[in-house]
Amino acid sequence: MFLNRMVFRSLSRQLSRRILIAVSVGLSACVSVAMLGVVFDVGDKLNAELSTYGSNIVVQPKSDAVVSDLYSANDADSSGSALDSDPASFIKESDIPKIKTIFWAYNITDFAPQLNTHAKVGVNCGGDSSGAACHSVSAPLVGTWFHKKITASTGESSTVGVQGMRSWWKLTGSWAKDDSDQAMIGSTLAKELGAAVGDTLTVGKGNATQQLRISGIFDSGDDDNGAVYLSSSAVQQLAGLPDQVDRVEVKALTTPENDLARKAARNPGALSQADWETWYCTAYPSSIAYQIEEVIPGSVAKQVRQVAALQGDVMQKTQAVMILMTALSLIAAAIAVANLMAAAIAERSSEFALLKAIGATDASVSRLVVMETASVSLFGALIGAGLGSAAAQVVGHVVFGSGITMRPMVFVLVFVLLAVTVLAASLSGIRSILRLRPAEVLHGR
Repeated sequence: MFLNRMVFRSLSRQLSRRILIAVSVGLSACVSVAMLGVVFDVGDKLNAELSTYGSNIVVQPKSDAVVSDLYSANDADSSGSALDSDPASFIKESDIPKIKTIFWAYNITDFAPQLNTHAKVGVNCGGDSSGAACHSVSAPLVGTWFHKKITASTGESSTVGVQGMRSWWKLTGSWAKDDSDQAMIGSTLAKELGAAVGDTLTVGKGNATQQLRISGIFDSGDDDNGAVYLSSSAVQQLAGLPDQVDRVEVKALTTPENDLARKAARNPGALSQADWETWYCTAYPSSIAYQIEEVIPGSVAKQVRQVAALQGDVMQKTQAVMILMTALSLIAAAIAVANLMAAAIAERSSEFALLKAIGATDASVSRLVVMETASVSLFGALIGAGLGSAAAQVVGHVVFGSGITMRPMVFVLVFVLLAVTVLAASLSGIRSILRLRPAEVLHGR
C-alpha cells in the first residue's frame, strides 16, 4: 500500500515527462496495432484484390495439357484470349458446377467455362455472313457464361461467369445474357466491322448461321479485343458440340506457396501421409487444382504461375513492410522512454538517495521507478491501441474497400511487446539507481 501511495503521488511530479512517455508509448501502440491488425487480416483481402485481374487456375482437357507440356508451351494466361486454332478435345460443361463441391469450395469465388472456335462474322448482313452481301471477317468466338446461376449437387447456389472475372473491362452498352441471342464484341473487331451497340451480328460456321444482337462493346486491353463473346449454348450449336467446353477459368482465394506446396505440385504422390494431409487441407493453388481434377473427369487443372507468384510476393512484401514499421515504432518508443527516464532519474537523484539513506533497498527504489513508468505507459498504450484499431479500419476501407477484422491476438501481442520494450528501456534507469551513492549525492558531489 505504501509503495502504491508513493507511485500515485509521484505521478503528479514531472508531469511533462510523464506525458511525453505516455505519448511515445501511445504512438508506438497505435502503429503496432494498426500494422499488425492489417497483417493478420491482409491475406484474404490482398488475394481478393489481386484476383480481380484474372483467374489463377485454368482447367483443360488432359490431352491438351499433355500436348502443352510436350512442346513446353507457356502456362495459359489469365486473360482468356481465344485460341489461335479450334480445339480438338473437350470436357463436359455439365461437370463444371462440380467445382463447387470440393473441400475448398468456399475459396472458389468465380469461374467460367469457354468453348473457343472461329467463324465468319459480319454486321447487318441480313442473314448472310459469307462476305458476298456485306463485309465479314474470320474472328475468334468465345462461348462462355456471363452471369449464370448454378446449383451444385450439395444444394448450394452460386452466380458465376465472366462478368465477375473481367471486372477491368471497359464496357460500352451492357453485358450479354446467358442462353440468349445477345453477344459482346471486342473494340478492335467492332472498329474493323463498323459495329455499334444494338447492331445485328451475323455469325456463320459451316452450314450453321446465327443472328445475334450486340449488347455491348468491350475494351479488354489484350487480344480479346478481336473476339466475340457469346453464350456457350450458342457456340455449341454453331460448332455442333453440345455440352462441350475446352477450358475453364477459375478464380480462387489461395495461400502463398511454400516448399511443401511446390513439392506437391511436382508430384503429390511423393508426399508422406502427414505432409499430404497438410497440403490437401491448406488452400494452396496446387491443392485446389488437384481437388478440381478429382471432380471433373478427364481434366487437368493448372495454376497460372504468374498470378500465383504475384499474389504470394505482394502479400509477403506487404507483411514484411508492416512488420518492419511495427519493429521501428517499438525501437523508437524504447529510445524515447529510456532517454526520458534517464533525465527524470537525474533530476530526482537526491530523492532516491534520501530513500536509500533511510533504509530503502535498491530493489524497492527500482520497483518504484518501474511502477511509475508502467502506469504511465499503460495509460498511453490503452489510448494508442484504440487509435490504432481505428487507423486499421481507415487503412482497410481506403486500400481494400472493407473493414479490418481486429483479432484479440493482435492486442495481446502488442501489449506483450510494449511491456518488453518498456522494461528494456527501464534497465538503463535502474542501472543509474544502483550506482547512486547516498552520501555523495546528499553532500552534493
